[in-house]
Amino acid sequence: MSEPTDLPDLHGATIDAMFGHAGRATLPFQRANREEQYATAFWFNELVENTSADEVVRQFLVTASEPTRVEMAEFTLRPDLCAPAMSAEKLVMVDFADGWIHLDGLGVAVMPTAGLHAHGTRKGWRWTTDEVTDGVAATDEDIAGLGADPVVAYLLGHDVAAGSGAREQAVVVGEVARTSGGGVRWVGRLPQGCVGAPVFIASPLSGNSFKLVCVGVALPGDGHHTIATFDRIRTALRTVAPDTATAHEPAEPLPPTPEPKRRWWQRRG
Repeated sequence: MSEPTDLPDLHGATIDAMFGHAGRATLPFQRANREEQYATAFWFNELVENTSADEVVRQFLVTASEPTRVEMAEFTLRPDLCAPAMSAEKLVMVDFADGWIHLDGLGVAVMPTAGLHAHGTRKGWRWTTDEVTDGVAATDEDIAGLGADPVVAYLLGHDVAAGSGAREQAVVVGEVARTSGGGVRWVGRLPQGCVGAPVFIASPLSGNSFKLVCVGVALPGDGHHTIATFDRIRTALRTVAPDTATAHEPAEPLPPTPEPKRRWWQRRG
């Protein structure tokens, strides 16, 4: 949960809070060596136990299930996601589909991050990511507060640049609303490459303040995109044993691909 924030500009304050909490949480990926199956994953820390001395968490990559069903995939890295910064910008994973756990009925897949951390350690670097934390991920009460009237929402994903195929981080502004069937949907455009990305809203508090809430994961669709909400994701994760998935490591990184200089993120409306 974000600290309460004064709201002279709710729109700008929400985007600032989103980048402050999760700006380095997203990872774009696609089928390796193929211009297809573009998607976004993000790091999530599930709170397992909270004591007076410490917090116990399990860490996962989270995304939509459908793009993970490929034999080999590649992640695109930004320099600020690891220290020291790598000279390469791609991490290739073989047996990619085998590394994911599919949460029953949600259209969401999660990957324990032990293999990614082990790879970095073996190569002499460490991940310096942000994570969507348990305090920001939506609770039952947050989801229950959503109604049929759309509210402004912000997707943090990696679209696919025309021509170059670059996977720049983008803020996509849309809306979320409850469907007649009780689910939650994304209202607005979902650019290619942004399936699997986290979706955020600003939930009002008393006075001129709000808390940042990650509603859930944007799923594939034909013009109508469901959001797998974090209340259901939390429930499903309780059934996932710690050693269910093999800790797959990436293969050797590919050399960098020269690209024109650009901002590290752009807003998409």
